[in-house]
Amino acid sequence: MRALWRCLGRRPALGIGDEFVNTKQKDIMAKTINILVVHGPNLNLLGKRDRDKYGSLTLGEINAEISRLAAQLGVEVDFFQSNHEGALIDYFQLDASRAAAGVLINPGALIRYAYSFRQALVDLGKPVMEIHMSDIAKTGVNKQVNVLDDVRIGQVTGLKERSYYEGLQQLVDYIVQQRA
Repeated sequence: MRALWRCLGRRPALGIGDEFVNTKQKDIMAKTINILVVHGPNLNLLGKRDRDKYGSLTLGEINAEISRLAAQLGVEVDFFQSNHEGALIDYFQLDASRAAAGVLINPGALIRYAYSFRQALVDLGKPVMEIHMSDIAKTGVNKQVNVLDDVRIGQVTGLKERSYYEGLQQLVDYIVQQRA
């Protein structure tokens, strides 16, 4: 757990690994929090593509670390990856997805043009934490457009795989605060 704290730059805010601070927080966490972890186009190639931008870990290795962090935070995670906007939309429309408490998503380049994808997240009605492994302000085309600007509760970019870990922590903190 200490290695994870160093990775995140701080101790988890929920008191995981220690006694819960108060009974109310414990009651909130007793209600299962399920997070959808969604990986957009080309993320299946992590570990093989531009390592300077995206790091050297594979998607499977990142998912394994997210699972470890989720267990420490006392939440459950469901993973989904697709290179196709329609498949992502179909996933958000599943009953199981609708039952989740929130979405941690790396949408990749979909943020620049995918208005149907955006609408699927709006329709889902769950808090969305957008993450990117690279600094999206410095890469890609059409840098002024992000279709998730008014949908997400937060954004973590430019930390490679640590963007996922920090994004998950922030999303869980947000959900717990909203349930308090």
